[in-house]
Amino acid sequence: MDRIKRLLLENVAWAKGKLQNNPEYFKSMAEAQKPDYLWIGCSDSRVDPSELTNTQPGEMFVHRNVANLVVHTDLNLLSVVQYAVEALKVDHVIICGHYNCGGVKTAMGSASLGVIDHWLRNIKDTYSFNRFEVDGIKSETDRVNRLVELNVMAQVKNLANTSIIQKAWNTRPGLPALHGWVYDINTGFCKSLVMTRSAEDLGAEHRYKFD
Repeated sequence: MDRIKRLLLENVAWAKGKLQNNPEYFKSMAEAQKPDYLWIGCSDSRVDPSELTNTQPGEMFVHRNVANLVVHTDLNLLSVVQYAVEALKVDHVIICGHYNCGGVKTAMGSASLGVIDHWLRNIKDTYSFNRFEVDGIKSETDRVNRLVELNVMAQVKNLANTSIIQKAWNTRPGLPALHGWVYDINTGFCKSLVMTRSAEDLGAEHRYKFD
């Protein structure tokens, strides 16, 4: 309980500090949000999107899950994407993985961990499609990190294949731009892996027709 009390006390200190610097801070925050970016990242506690991009509240709409997956049956994620793209009109969607990802590392193994096995099945498929390349890497760390990169690129393709994104590209050509990044926890730097503004760029398997 002391740890929870500490969080509440830190909240009070934070709020007072913001008001000292700008008495109108929370009044402006209470107005409608107009973010330019949607961030789809990993739930890992070490990867804070606002911290590592030095963005302020209101600049970035955020969705996080284990191993930053875009799963076509995930209504939570699809609802976030639809709201960000259609209501907020974000210009950029960033899917960001991180090296030494526990979810990716687990997906490379064979141990059964329960419910999460179903979620990680999506990464296992990516591993299976790229097994020759990944298994040919000598270092275990490098194997995991390469699959992290391949997973990010697969998720960008999955996102490009959604009707939400393709409808947006039909009405706002080239927007939102989809970005695949990976964050290096050891250095603090992000690396851009892929960027696309159309389904054709990634060879999307499905095409939707809109009136």
